[in-house]
Amino acid sequence: MQTLPTPEQVRQYILDGLACERVEVAGDGQHFEATIVCAGFEGKRPIARHQMVYAALGDRMRAEIHALSMRTLTPAEHAARGA
Repeated sequence: MQTLPTPEQVRQYILDGLACERVEVAGDGQHFEATIVCAGFEGKRPIARHQMVYAALGDRMRAEIHALSMRTLTPAEHAARGA
């Protein structure tokens, strides 16, 4: 039986594949929610941003992570939210 990933592991997977300013992940081992702040998202539509995160996660999305809900923001968008 495969060990389920922790939110911290998922956070690290994203950071390993994408140069992010901030990554916050919560979840139960199969379903995760993430807030990802990345300058590389600038000028990209939400679907392109999500594809960048999926690319960073690679095969882990199929093998380890059942579901990932994400909020993808540029640093300016994140700052505008008062975070």
